[in-house]
Parts: sequence; structure tokens; C-alpha cells
Amino acid sequence: MNLSRRTVLQIGGSAALAIAAPRIASASFSPMPAGWRNFRVVTRVEITRAGAETQLWVPVPAVTEAGWMRAGDSRWTTNAAQASIETDGAGARFVHAIWPAGAGSAVLEVTSFASAQDRAVNLTVPGAVPPLSAADRTQFTSATDLIPLDGIVRETAEMIVAGAEGDLEMARRIYDWVVDSTERNPETRGCGLGDIASMLTMGDLTGKCADLNTLFVGLARAVGLPARDVYGLRVAPSAFGYKSLGAGSSDVTKAQHCRAEVYLEGFGWVPADPADVRKVVLEEPPKTLTLQDAAVQDVRRALFGAWEGNWIGYNFAHDVALPGAAEGPLPFLMYPVAEVGGVRLDELAPDSFQYSITASEITG
Repeated sequence: MNLSRRTVLQIGGSAALAIAAPRIASASFSPMPAGWRNFRVVTRVEITRAGAETQLWVPVPAVTEAGWMRAGDSRWTTNAAQASIETDGAGARFVHAIWPAGAGSAVLEVTSFASAQDRAVNLTVPGAVPPLSAADRTQFTSATDLIPLDGIVRETAEMIVAGAEGDLEMARRIYDWVVDSTERNPETRGCGLGDIASMLTMGDLTGKCADLNTLFVGLARAVGLPARDVYGLRVAPSAFGYKSLGAGSSDVTKAQHCRAEVYLEGFGWVPADPADVRKVVLEEPPKTLTLQDAAVQDVRRALFGAWEGNWIGYNFAHDVALPGAAEGPLPFLMYPVAEVGGVRLDELAPDSFQYSITASEITG
């Protein structure tokens, strides 16, 4: 197979709130659990709607996983006629607000809390880990609308893992193949779409995190490894001095980031982020790095088995059906979504959509 890379509410308290500066600057990118960090994320939307009926769905954290992520409360203020927290069948959680036809802007401000810490899995010695439930195994080995598990996806996955001994080697081969075979495309809108069969068929293995990490997930599922995307948001700078791997300010309106995980026997859920390796190559100063540079090699080595706790997870959901929506399901839910008069706004254009997201770390 010849695959080219063609450009194919309000909460009181005395805690200090700020985006923390990087804790250290190290030549080695080596996240390790070292204590929980607490974050507040505020999403504010004000839509000029010209009297039209309006609906809004704002994602909030729904991921709680032992050792690295805790979803906290979400509260809101709004002038909507109705507003509630709802969850779709795939586990995505969001505030759903409805404004009937009438005068005035549609205003909603959602404040969410979540805690995270650095994460690292020791991949040298397997141990006793909780077994994956039958329901989770089914969900995370199944095809989705944009992640088919037959045809070129399966053919490619089988080619990559041919001769591999055990699921750890299979997963590592897929990770390395994605890093080596793809490129980050700065022209891709948002985080990409994740249409992996089209990427492989066209030979265009470029894109951003929702493309490249979903490619990892799909290839893993195609050979029977449970894998999942984790859709979320960068909320603080990298503690290791990597400008490309963290939020540059408290304004995180465009800081969405999709990570990935694969479930391995004896190790449990293992983090993986080949897309961020490619992000470092393209974006890290001086912006002339290659896969052979030490700064890239450190990240590449760490991001199979570890990641930083400067990011919060929203959900693992694909094919998200929004209640009451006039338009069809979304491939994933990582941005605010709105419909005005039954027409969906462009969630990748926050200025015209009229939303902003800010993040702060709760310290003290």
C-alpha cells in the first residue's frame, strides 16, 4: 500500500484564580503524577438572534478517571427560558439552553470546575489493573460514522501490526506509524474532522489532533484494541517549557485539544498523543524542528504512556446527537454549538458565533 502525504453562575471563596506560570523548564519532557491541579473554565455566549428561536449546547467536563481527571460541578447564569445539564447516549455532557422567538440577545455563561494531574503509565512491567467492562469494550472497539473499521482502515492497521507480539507492541507500532506517516496541517480548521477512511484513501495524512489522534484510535480498534478519543481543552501552559503544548494565556477560546487512549492488558488505559508530537515539529520555536531533534524525541518518547495535567477532558463521545437540534449528529462535541432559527452557527468561528472561553487555575 502506497500512502503519500498530500495536502489531502457565580462561586465565592478566597482561592486565588490565575493561569499558573510554568512550574519548571526542562530539556526533558517527562510528565509524572505530582499532585492535583484545580481549574475553572468560563464559557460565555451572547448571540444576536434577530428575534429567532435559538438553542445552545455548551460542553462541560464529564470525564472522571482515577489518577488523572476529576470532573467537577458546572453552574450557569442565563436569560434563556429553559436551561439544564443533559447527557447524550455516548457520555457527552452539556448545558442545553432554549430561547423562544422574541427580542433580545441569547446570553449564557457557564462556569465549570475540573481537576487534573500529570499522568504516566509504567510500560516496562505489566501489573494488576481493573478489567475493561463488556460495555466499555464494545463501545471502544466499535465503528463510528467517521471511524470505519473495515476496508482501507483495517488493511492499513493489519499491515502496521503484522508480526507484532502482544497488544503493547501493536499499540506502539500504530503510534510510531502515525507519528512517522502524518504531518500537522496549519490550514486545517479547528481541530479537524477525523474522517480517517478519507485520509487513507486520498493518501492525505495531514490535519490536526482530531484527525491524527483519531487515526491512531481507528487503527487500534481495527485490530481489536479498545481505544478512544478524549475531547477536551488546554487550560494552562506546559510545565516543561513547550509553548506548543499548553495554553498561552487565560483566553482558551481556541485551545481545544483531542487526546487518545488505548486499553492494554496488564496496563489498563494508556495515554497516547501522536498529534502533539507533530504539533511540536511544526510549531515549537524556532519552528525548524524535525523528528530527529532532541526536543521532539523527548516528546515522542513521553507521549506514548504519559501526558501533562494542563488539560481537561470533556468526553469520549462520537456521533453526538444533540437533543432538540434541527441538524444531525456531530462527529464529536468539543465546542459550543448553537442553532438560530434552525440553522447551525459555525462553531469554529467564535467571533461571529459570539462566544469566548477563559480558564484559570485555583491556587492557595
